[in-house]
Amino acid sequence: MLHIAVIGCGKVADQHVQAIHRIADCEIVALCDRELVMAKQLGERFGVSACFADLREMLDAASPDVIHITTPPQSHFALAKQCLESGAHVYLEKPFTITAGEAEALIQLAEHRGLKVTVGHNYQFTLEMLEMRRLISEGYLGGRPIHLESYWSYDLGGSMYAGAFLGSRAHWLHELPGQLFHNIISHGIAKLAEFLDDDVRLIVATAHRSSQVSDRGGSDLMDELRVFLRDKYGTTALFCFSTQFKPALNRLRIYGPHNSLMVDILTGTLIKSAGASYKSYLTYFIPPWKNAREYVRNLRLNITNFIRQRLYQDFGMKELIERFYNCIRLNTALPIPYREILLTARIMDEIFAQIYPTRGRASASKQMKKQIADYADVAD
Repeated sequence: MLHIAVIGCGKVADQHVQAIHRIADCEIVALCDRELVMAKQLGERFGVSACFADLREMLDAASPDVIHITTPPQSHFALAKQCLESGAHVYLEKPFTITAGEAEALIQLAEHRGLKVTVGHNYQFTLEMLEMRRLISEGYLGGRPIHLESYWSYDLGGSMYAGAFLGSRAHWLHELPGQLFHNIISHGIAKLAEFLDDDVRLIVATAHRSSQVSDRGGSDLMDELRVFLRDKYGTTALFCFSTQFKPALNRLRIYGPHNSLMVDILTGTLIKSAGASYKSYLTYFIPPWKNAREYVRNLRLNITNFIRQRLYQDFGMKELIERFYNCIRLNTALPIPYREILLTARIMDEIFAQIYPTRGRASASKQMKKQIADYADVAD
């Protein structure tokens, strides 16, 4: 039986607790939040009585095996470091840390202590993403990916969360090196990092503010981002983040030398596209017919999964958490390799350095001093 604790009892913590309750042989033993009332309210909703406002007190009293950290990103490194030093495995909500340097230090500390850490890239573990991975492992693409495209949209309209940070420059999101992008894009970047080599030789990022954000103020916050990448093998990738286009997109396209795949997270759809060519007018009929068959196949599969209670909100989160717990129990490979966590962090560092150069330099100076001290602590 794994004993679980959750630090940070805001909205996303509810999703974590619900997912944990779906997993066998684990129990939530403690909740912690600087605002004790938040922890108590979450505890009342889910039947957890041990609530704390102080992390050290919680660690001493509950001795959890695994700790989920669902606080704002600025606190991730310090909290995770303290949890690892106490002997607990750590599940960190995205983004993993503020910088790649912090990510490296945490992973180094976890390995030094014989512990495991992971990041909440739950959209990597939806049913359609798992099926995509299976097809690729069986050689469906016909070789290494030639080109990748990751699209991610975020709706600013009618969102309590968006209203909070757009309406107040004191919101913690404005202090992140990448502001709005920093708190969201790791989901979409991680999809690319899985298939790119560590040696990404070209990253070109451009960003701007939509009229919607400009009209509402918000300091220098931008909400439209486009990034082009290329690794040492020549695999290229495009990342697109937008708050403006409709319909909303959460999509990954992978183009291979023989065939291609498209995964749509929002509709639970995986479309296979064969590289076959057709003569004359057949081009106008056979490919549309095959595409139609693919969508019908997905519809039938989604209906089947719904009936079997496998299709529900936050399936990906439950799947990732369960795989993380199993790798702890069995000492097997992590569900998200450290290579991908670090590459995602490095790509994000470079993006923010390009689109917020002034903020990036100031943040880098502060982070460098902090990381020197952190690495010294890890070495101890």
